[in-house]
Amino acid sequence: MSEREFDYDLIIIGAGVGGHGAALHAVKCGLKTAIIEAKDMGGTCVNRGCIPSKALLAASGRVRELQNAQHLYSLGIHIQGVDFQRQAIADHAISLVNKIRGDLTNSLKRLKVDSIHGWGKVIDTQKVSVLSDDGEKILTAKDIMLCPGSVPFVPRGIEIDHKTVFTSDEAVKLEVLPQWIAIIGSGYIGLEFSDIYTALGCEVTMIEALDNLMPGFDPEISKLAERTLIKARDIETYSGVFATKVTPGAPVTIELTDAKTKEVIDVLEVDACLVATGRVPATKNLGLENLGIETDRGFIPVNDKMEVLRDGEPVPHLWAVGDANGKMMLAHAASGQGAIAVENMCGRDKTIDYRSIPAAAFTHPEISYVGLTEPAARELGEQEGFEVATVKTYFKGNSKALAEGETDGIAKIVFRKDNGELLGVHIMGIHASDLIQEAANAIAQRQSVENLSFNIHTHPTLSEVLDEAFKRAEARV
Repeated sequence: MSEREFDYDLIIIGAGVGGHGAALHAVKCGLKTAIIEAKDMGGTCVNRGCIPSKALLAASGRVRELQNAQHLYSLGIHIQGVDFQRQAIADHAISLVNKIRGDLTNSLKRLKVDSIHGWGKVIDTQKVSVLSDDGEKILTAKDIMLCPGSVPFVPRGIEIDHKTVFTSDEAVKLEVLPQWIAIIGSGYIGLEFSDIYTALGCEVTMIEALDNLMPGFDPEISKLAERTLIKARDIETYSGVFATKVTPGAPVTIELTDAKTKEVIDVLEVDACLVATGRVPATKNLGLENLGIETDRGFIPVNDKMEVLRDGEPVPHLWAVGDANGKMMLAHAASGQGAIAVENMCGRDKTIDYRSIPAAAFTHPEISYVGLTEPAARELGEQEGFEVATVKTYFKGNSKALAEGETDGIAKIVFRKDNGELLGVHIMGIHASDLIQEAANAIAQRQSVENLSFNIHTHPTLSEVLDEAFKRAEARV
């Protein structure tokens, strides 16, 4: 089949952030593109994830700030009582979702990307089936990109009724504010919703199966975050404990089992339960078996060019980006992967650098990081024969943080002692999610702390927290 006989240069299955980013880049590269989506434009991020949760965090964060009379008093501000409306906060999130989903849809129309509503699956090399209310149609493309995203993971023994026991898909709607809610999982989703719920007056019980809370973060940051975001709030915690049986109702009952002994240690009765135990790839019924592709725990195997692998070898003209490949389950990583894939299908050799992709939890204060944790860096150092060092700086020594009265925070940098290469940066504090990008750019260029220590930062700004850290690190190389 010659190129002119294809319906499209590129067909993308899935219109989440990864698929949308890929479509924009494909048009820029001159490719005739179609995008197939069975649900809503924008996928999880826009409709059920990053966007509505950030709207809820923004509103609940203001409530928390205005209720902190002591903090406001220190700034010379006196406020008599704070009132809020749950539905109005929920409406703020809904309205933001509608706006951004509309913006995404309009951007594709403007660029003449064909948006096709239906279920897309691969039926052969360079051939896609689309099933919709109008029946089935077959489309062909020179290249096919799979961007099906992910769905919340619900462990065995947990029954979801979408009202009293639910996942983040329902939590972002903020239909209720339970007096007492259990949150299973202490990762990004669990942390952010504990922030929202406690700010709006709910009691929270957090249940983590692993021995330490917030297991994905650098251990030092986890300890500080636990003190600030959990122990200082109306949150009780269990760690090293499984929620082995969760039954919806009034009340919701939760059977807690010790992770090591497997013995039932408690039964909780709460008003609601949020299951925040991670996400799994939405790769069923994509037609992968038609091309002999085997998934790994549901994830589609890919290389760093985003080519789908079959028995370790690239499958011609087939690509997979975003949560479904499991490399880094973040919306902005998906968008970046989409652009990388398009570059490679256009014959421009490009690979992705996962170490330089930052991440953030939008709690109050925020947590962000990029690169390696200290334990991961030390492990790499042992393998490759170099020593690792760390330095820390504190927001309480920063002029802007002092002016804001927001001095609870830390910046930790991890680097090589021999050549000063920056390996990782971890920040907890006001605007940490914005501050991390400077570090991400530095890691992308494999910069040394010596070079970074000569960069001049605006004074007085929070960015000087990193400036001071780089200068301290440079003195140790």
